[in-house]
Amino acid sequence: MLIEYENFCLRVDKVMARIAAAASAAGRAPDDVKLLPVTKTHPAEAVIFAARYGLPAVGENRVQEAVEKQTQVPMTLRWELVGHLQSNKVRLAVAHFDRIQSVDSEKLLSLLDRAAGELGKKLPVLLQINAGNDPAKFGADPADAPHLLEAALAKPHLQVDGLMTIAPLSNDPQVARRTFANLRLLRAGLAARFGAPLPELSMGMTSDIEAAVAEGSTLVRVGTALYGVRE
Repeated sequence: MLIEYENFCLRVDKVMARIAAAASAAGRAPDDVKLLPVTKTHPAEAVIFAARYGLPAVGENRVQEAVEKQTQVPMTLRWELVGHLQSNKVRLAVAHFDRIQSVDSEKLLSLLDRAAGELGKKLPVLLQINAGNDPAKFGADPADAPHLLEAALAKPHLQVDGLMTIAPLSNDPQVARRTFANLRLLRAGLAARFGAPLPELSMGMTSDIEAAVAEGSTLVRVGTALYGVRE
């Protein structure tokens, strides 16, 4: 059951306070870190709540689930795909999402570029990097990131906004911190090598917001802290 809107607002305020405190501790401006509410497995009302609050975008994990919700949401906002994208869902994803955060292979780059070209759009993407070297997570190997970025920058219908990662599940908070530091350092090296700014670092979720902000995250993807655990 979805929480009430008033409760959602309180939860957003609490997460925003966490972001602001973490940013302050890191010597960063709170406005440098955006909140992306992740509405996966929750009903369309979860998206409507985010729009009512004034959040400009939502994140979804599955293409079909997002497409179904879009028919039920009267507000205009941006939709970002944060989950793994299968090849057979590429065209549907390009048609219905404003940005794809989970691009982790040259094959996927080519399919997205072709679909974006056919649909007459320039598609913003993030390159998903397995910065924690976690075999349970999707994402390109950090060693392959230069080749992946080079391929992405050559695609005429794609716009590379930055990088994304998911920290390994661990009881040790330093695992997430190291993962996020790895992505930050990788971004710096890639930006210098290719002359690409790569402004977006999408990293951090409910359990590791503070570590992500400390290491330079510009976008935290939060579901549980906003909507609760899906039954």
